[in-house]
Amino acid sequence: MQLFNVRVYGILLGENKQVLVSDEYIRGDYITKYPGGGLEFGEGTRDCLKREFKEEMDLDIEVTDHLYTTDFFQMSAFNPEHQIISIYYFVRALEPIKAPLRTKPFDFDERELRIYAERKETETFRFIDWAVFNGASVTLPIDKVVADLLKEKY
Repeated sequence: MQLFNVRVYGILLGENKQVLVSDEYIRGDYITKYPGGGLEFGEGTRDCLKREFKEEMDLDIEVTDHLYTTDFFQMSAFNPEHQIISIYYFVRALEPIKAPLRTKPFDFDERELRIYAERKETETFRFIDWAVFNGASVTLPIDKVVADLLKEKY
């Protein structure tokens, strides 16, 4: 039996074409990725992305254009019996960002470290300037493809 893990991510561009990323410490690994997460049963991809932004950043967003869906095989880094399918959309913030934004990678504060102590994972957010943003800016293989696609097309 094949098991698929569907992930949905949002590309939020800030002023001057900065790209929003999430720095996460999960399962003993430091990961930089786009905000978003796993599709839940009974949920559409756009609704998933709205939920994830609300849960992670307390941010209401509008999901706009589809950018990319995985078109190659990618095994899950966390479960080798699962195939990952990731869907990427551009998103627009409908309100000012309230979540703390960092300037350095993995700059977790006391609140995030308390969350880590409870859940064994935590995250924080930052913008990366367009001039230095590229595939090396993110960790996951599909995210790297999307970063290169963004730089190529936009």
